[in-house]
Amino acid sequence: MADQPKSLYAKADGVTFHYYDLGEGDPTIFLHGGGPGCTAWSDFGPVAPLFASDRRAILVDLLQYGRSDKCTITGPMWDFHAAKMVALLDELGIERADFVCNSWGGTIALNLAAKYPERVRSLVITGSMPVFYGPLAPLPEDGRRGRNARDVYYGGTGPTLEKLRTLITGLEWFDGSKLPAETLQMRYEQSLDPEEMALAASADSPRGDWQDLTAELGQIQAPTLFAWGMHDAFLTPDYPLMLARMIPHGHLYIMDKASHHLQEERPYDYYSVVSGFLDQQHN
Repeated sequence: MADQPKSLYAKADGVTFHYYDLGEGDPTIFLHGGGPGCTAWSDFGPVAPLFASDRRAILVDLLQYGRSDKCTITGPMWDFHAAKMVALLDELGIERADFVCNSWGGTIALNLAAKYPERVRSLVITGSMPVFYGPLAPLPEDGRRGRNARDVYYGGTGPTLEKLRTLITGLEWFDGSKLPAETLQMRYEQSLDPEEMALAASADSPRGDWQDLTAELGQIQAPTLFAWGMHDAFLTPDYPLMLARMIPHGHLYIMDKASHHLQEERPYDYYSVVSGFLDQQHN
């Protein structure tokens, strides 16, 4: 992974975001996942230099993660995140952007695209769960696998490096033997942040009210690529196929030998697929 770039901060609608701003060109917002210790850099650091070679790559720590505010969220959670993200776009002077997102961040971007369509040119979504049902069978652990894993990690004797290794290699990577030690250490140190631990101890209550985005998906006009791992441990590939059919301009790509974090495990392959899709939308 490349060296971590300079930290930047922006106040937007009463909250402070931490982000990185790399490269020049079409603005592209990268939103990370919601696992313990996840940040913009832990999730997208391996691909950031590739994207920054020909576009402006803005990697944002989501609220309640990384160095962004650990604010308490009230009301519908995805509406709260989308509104604050739009306020960040305003603060950065970005009228319209592409969004490249993993898991938690992808659900935020899907809602944003439905509620603020003029701000989104295109979307790339990996491993997100905007609706609580699948096309064929109930979702694994009734859609709570991520929350259950977080509870196990922070519960009992508390976080340890080995518990985090088990979580990442079991749920996020196809080949856990290739997990870089620096990624594991980065995630572990961030997961011990006192404010993040306090949020985890409070279960779901400070995170806002869960929303099902069934109605919103049908409203999204932006071209949307679901880039999924064949072996995603949270949501099997029939799920993003269902999502792609719910969105007017939905596309689906399945990557072999990958799980939940394609952009970390297969950075060049991920970049090639995603940049090709984004470039199509500008022609």
